[in-house]
Amino acid sequence: MNAQRIDASLMTLARRATGVALACSALWLAGCGSNVKLNDKPAPITTSSQAPTTTTPAASTVAPVEAAPIDPTALPADLARVIYFDFDSFVVREDARGTVEGYSKYLNANKSKHITVEGHTDARGGSEYNLALGQKRAEATVKALGLLGVSANQLEAVSFGKERPAVEGTGEEVWAKNRRAEFKGR
Repeated sequence: MNAQRIDASLMTLARRATGVALACSALWLAGCGSNVKLNDKPAPITTSSQAPTTTTPAASTVAPVEAAPIDPTALPADLARVIYFDFDSFVVREDARGTVEGYSKYLNANKSKHITVEGHTDARGGSEYNLALGQKRAEATVKALGLLGVSANQLEAVSFGKERPAVEGTGEEVWAKNRRAEFKGR
């Protein structure tokens, strides 16, 4: 007897759900309708005996971008050029502390020196996501240097996402070497 009541309740519930779904569909379709009258007259066709005119493009007023050249000798030889990050993270790891502190001492002692921090990711994930993650890695590294007294005008953060892998291939060993920030002198 209870099984019959449960079956009847389920059938009633299913009918109501179907009715609600049909009503929502009808409202959605009605909302897509348009009461704009279409003009059944064909568009006028005009002919021209004149030859098409050509225009010369105006001279560009945009200045070309000149990137500062990378100078491999601009960085101290005793410091690592790369720090590494954990998967899907932009937190500067504890094992990178010595490298970051070394660059901060170097840049604070050489105010005319500038570095670019390039953020990189492994090959997993979409291009947009990896560009953003690479940028966050570069910016986190720059922020760490800033907290140690390095002037913001000595630093630049850029991202290459997954476009410039240090090592080609797949697997955790390869991916770990590609999750990095590189220091470049300029």
